[in-house]
Amino acid sequence: MTEQTTRAEIPDRYRYAVIPHIMVDDAAAAIDFYRRAFGAREDIRIDAPGGGILHAEISIGRSVLMLGDASVDEAEAGSFAAPTSLGGGTTVTLHVYVPDVDSLAERAEAAGAEILQRPKDMFHGDRTVILKDPAGHIWVFLTHLEDVSEEELHRRLSRG
Repeated sequence: MTEQTTRAEIPDRYRYAVIPHIMVDDAAAAIDFYRRAFGAREDIRIDAPGGGILHAEISIGRSVLMLGDASVDEAEAGSFAAPTSLGGGTTVTLHVYVPDVDSLAERAEAAGAEILQRPKDMFHGDRTVILKDPAGHIWVFLTHLEDVSEEELHRRLSRG
């Protein structure tokens, strides 16, 4: 009898998520910022042969984020771009649930994040802060306060 090695079709780390993969102008600086501002943990780093970071993965709480330098040859061949190359805008907003959005906002601002919306309780049942990181990416951090039905969401929105 031949023993077969079993492997997970999808690694547990990625099982229930779309994994964002962002590009930045200085991935090492971004990782350092995410560590200081969001309490991120660096899990994987693959340096590019010519310098810079080809691919890295960090964890913020239980969320995984992939990132790399947009300027490395391998990334440029894939037409990846950092927000700075798009005039400072971005088409993606990253949402992460955390236990205490207020303390995260304070830590992020002290580390250099631009607060776009201070923490506040929102109609959808979450306390929310919106910020921009130094690389130009927009983040929404949330702390869940209450479960809100779709009917109640519509009622709260119609009240203005």
